Amino acid sequence: MRQRDEAFEVFFLAEHGSVLRTVQLILGDRQAAEDATQEAFYRLLVHWRKVSQYERPGAWVRRVAIRIATRARSSQRVAEIEPPRSGVESSARVDLQRALRALSPAQRTAVVLFYYEDQPVGEVASLMECSDGAVKTHLHRARKHLAEVLGEELDDVPR
Repeated sequence: MRQRDEAFEVFFLAEHGSVLRTVQLILGDRQAAEDATQEAFYRLLVHWRKVSQYERPGAWVRRVAIRIATRARSSQRVAEIEPPRSGVESSARVDLQRALRALSPAQRTAVVLFYYEDQPVGEVASLMECSDGAVKTHLHRARKHLAEVLGEELDDVPR
């Protein structure tokens, strides 16, 4: 029992920050992200005996956290999120934040996982519990919407 508790603690310390960051990017609200992440890790603790035997228990807790976050996001106001650090001007940053808030929960989640977390399409699909094609559709629609809102050309956005 003690060994199991120690294994959970080590896992928690290794994964918590990453999961929290992802959820915060999806929700745009630190407190809501902390709540969703805490709930996901609580569920992990309840199922630790089984989940710890999975090949990738980190993917399990991340998937649960994303599910909680997307449900929370669809029922709450979304605060600003910080875009990737790329030297974006402050007015452009505000425009990007506004445009990201206008995306659907699925599009925003796909954008966060693919662009912010640098996950491949297959991993995004796994985390979102959908097909690769659905992720590509969410990303395409999100890029199209972002290009329209930000006044960018869409020619370079692949389908």
